[in-house]
Amino acid sequence: MAEQESFRALVIAQQEGKVVANVETLRADALPAGDVLVQVQFSDLNYKDGLVLKGLGKLVRSYPHVPGIDFVGTVRASQSERFKPGDAVILTGWRVGEIHWGGYATLARVKADWLVPLPQGLSPRQAMAIGTAGFTAMLAVMALEEHGLKPENKGEVLITGAAGGVGSIATAILAQLGYRVAAATGRAETHGYLRDLGATTIVDRAEVEAPPKGPLGPERWSGAIDNVGGQTLGSLLASLAYWGSCASVGNAGGITFSSTVIPFLLRGINLLGIDSATCPLERRLTAWSRLATDLPLDKLETMVKVVGLGEVPAMADQILKGQVRGRVVVDVSQ
Repeated sequence: MAEQESFRALVIAQQEGKVVANVETLRADALPAGDVLVQVQFSDLNYKDGLVLKGLGKLVRSYPHVPGIDFVGTVRASQSERFKPGDAVILTGWRVGEIHWGGYATLARVKADWLVPLPQGLSPRQAMAIGTAGFTAMLAVMALEEHGLKPENKGEVLITGAAGGVGSIATAILAQLGYRVAAATGRAETHGYLRDLGATTIVDRAEVEAPPKGPLGPERWSGAIDNVGGQTLGSLLASLAYWGSCASVGNAGGITFSSTVIPFLLRGINLLGIDSATCPLERRLTAWSRLATDLPLDKLETMVKVVGLGEVPAMADQILKGQVRGRVVVDVSQ
């Protein structure tokens, strides 16, 4: 590849103390170091991408920068024995789009260790409809199963932030596997959408956030996937069934943890932290393999909105305000 080759990218820069985003044409020699060059087809838009695009959370410390924490594409050139030109690959995590240029570009250069092959049965568009959100959801389901969650267990599995990307895919996966799912949301307009994904019960977000009257509430949930954190996480732990587990995957509601030791001592519950950014390769491959088989792809299509590079900043505003349902896929060719 000629280093003078040009490519399109959504570039963020600092101007007068603010972060601004523009679609620009760059030369390939501007790409960061890496042993695999990928022709990117699709990326996606996550909550963390929204933070990066607005300069929040100090996730990016060097500008100009190309965001996009996920991408799927085809290997153009490789110095790694794991990949050869023409291979279809996925990248999620590894702080790509934060400390390393990411997927909002038609070319990306990264380390081979950060890539996994595109599983058979998934198209590139479907892979980014899944993205970090679906990958995280599957890691959470796997962790719950490893700690005793089974479809025949008493009680429903609670999903908080159910209309978001992780919540939507977690709802669809669990319903496909035969679990009864309680989807918690504060948006009445999403009720039909969540039932179509397989939720058996819709729970008002305020009901889950409300702390129990005592140190323990009724044994209501056989397990939970919490996308919110903060008060919501502390409250739901007190309503888990005996030996139940909660997979914690997000902290949009804050990082402060408010609970007592009582649920852990008297009910033996498990609080499971899910880190999708740097999990081991073997587990990463298992999760993607299961996503290709355990996620109903027809339901995946109902979650997806496709946008071009130039539409990403406006969509980021919406995702940070909690106004986006399901998944946003970015077609970098547009």
